[in-house]
Formats: sequence, structure tokens, C-alpha cells
Amino acid sequence: MKELVKKPVLRKGVGLVAVFIIVQLLLMTGVMNDYYFATLVTICINIILASSLNLITGFTGQLSLGHAGFMSIGAYTCAIFMMHVPPGWGVGAFLAGVLLGAVAAGVVGLLVGLPTLRLRGDYLAIATLGLSEIIRIIMVNLDITNGAAGLSGIPRFVNWIWLFVFTAGVVLLIANFINSTHGRACKAVREDEIAADTMGVNTTRYKVIAFIVGAFSAGIAGALYASYFYVIKPDLFGFLKSVDILVIVVLGGLGSLSGSILAAILLAVMSSLLQSFAEIRMVLYAVMLVAIMIFRPQGLMGSKEVSLALLKKFGKNLTFKKKRV
Repeated sequence: MKELVKKPVLRKGVGLVAVFIIVQLLLMTGVMNDYYFATLVTICINIILASSLNLITGFTGQLSLGHAGFMSIGAYTCAIFMMHVPPGWGVGAFLAGVLLGAVAAGVVGLLVGLPTLRLRGDYLAIATLGLSEIIRIIMVNLDITNGAAGLSGIPRFVNWIWLFVFTAGVVLLIANFINSTHGRACKAVREDEIAADTMGVNTTRYKVIAFIVGAFSAGIAGALYASYFYVIKPDLFGFLKSVDILVIVVLGGLGSLSGSILAAILLAVMSSLLQSFAEIRMVLYAVMLVAIMIFRPQGLMGSKEVSLALLKKFGKNLTFKKKRV
């Protein structure tokens, strides 16, 4: 039994180390320039956002359209903190800012989740959308956030090491949560909330827990965004940003962390390749998304996760088809 538990953990550890080393070598040799690294930063931030929203929407079954609001709280909290601490703090200011941003987003998630998560379906979506707009308007009207002009000159501390640590950490946190007793309770709420409540599951409690974890993770993504791109404005965290995150989740597959990661990478690569067609870029982007959802409505991964067993099964299916042909 211990060997069965250790093998998947060992494989995940080896895979993560391999990804870290490969990217580090590309950076050291100059193969990955600033443009490619900026794309990588966007991919990692989207992975954090999509994984955290998938926990709320895909695994708990609660449609949220306010994820960008939690991202903005993390971004502004981290930026304001780093811009007002003494210069001698160095990277400590960045780490403290990320932590404060994540905690602030999680606290707001708790305060908002308690009253709104008693709602269901479209009513919850409308409530979270309203929350996101309230947060954006507050950021526009506060003096400390510099209003609609936003903040600029934010100290940049994000490099590949911190980007990898926070991205891998959030994904592993959410994966472990999903595989825990709390995660199974969230899945029960998703499948049938009334049945789960009848069986003794405190549905409101677990929805709020999932909402807090998702908001906390979105706060980390916002802090990373502020520290790397060093300019933030309220308009960056509007309704369209929440829709972009939801598109990644649906494209990857509701209830699949692997799907969220693959979709975040795919959409970033598609967007990068379409830069040459600036006039019709968004049209081609939309057509590709529509085509994917027509031929694969359940998303790239459905509700499955990438594993050796799944890859072996896929290989056997390909071999079987070749033999039949």
C-alpha cells in the first residue's frame, strides 16, 4: 500500500523538477527571451486562476463570475504594500505582499461567500458578477489605488523560481484539497446538493470553504501579475477577465485540473501565434474556440486527469484503430 501511495507522488515530483530544470536551462542559454517569458508568466497566472475557479465551478458546482475581483484584491494589496515598505526589505516585501494579497482575497471571499453561497445557479452567477463590479468601482474611487489611472512602478520580483513555486504550490494545494474528505464533500454538493444535505453534508460550509480557497489562490495570481507587469488598472480586472478565466475552465473540462492546465497553455499559445493577424485576431480566436466546443463539448479532458493509465489506454486505442484500418 505504501508503495502505491509513494509512486504517484514520486512521479509528480520528478515531473515538476523536470519542468523546472528545462525552463531554467532555456532561460540560462538565452533560448527563452523576454517575450516568451512574459507568455510563460501569463500561462502560469492563468493556470492558478483556472485551477482555483475550477475548484468552485467544476468540483463544487457553483457558477462564479467574480473571480477577477479577487485577483484585483490580491494585485492591489501586494502592489500597495511593496510600494510603501522601506527599500531594504527586498524580496521579503514581495513575499509578504503576496501573502497579504492572498489573505485579503480569502477574507473577502469569506465575507461574500457566507450570504451569497446560499443562492444557486444563475442567481449565484449574478451575485458574484455584482461583487466583481463593486470591487472594481471601489478601486476606481479610492485614493490609495490612484483611481482609474491605476498604479505604476511596482517593484518587480517575479522570476522563474518564484513563478514556479507559487504555481506548483497552488495546483498541489487544490489537488490535495480535492482528494481529501472536504473535496469529496464538495463533489457531493456538485452532483446533488439536496441529496448531500440529506446525508448530513453541511453544503453551505463546504461551498464557503471552496470559495475561500479559490479566492485565496486568485489573490496569489493577482499579486504575481502586479509584481511582474508592474502596472495595474481597475479595467484589467473587469467582467471580461472573469469570462476569460471561465473560458479556460470550460475548455479544459469542468472537474479536471489537468484540463485547466492544458487549456491555459493552449489559449496562450493560440493568442501568441495570432499576433501576426492583428486585424482578425479575435475573430480567429473565437472561431477556434467555437470549433473546439462543437467537436469536444465536454472540454479537452472532460472530468479526467492526465495519468500514466490514461496515456496507456489512449495508446492502446490508437494501436487498435491502426490494426482495424
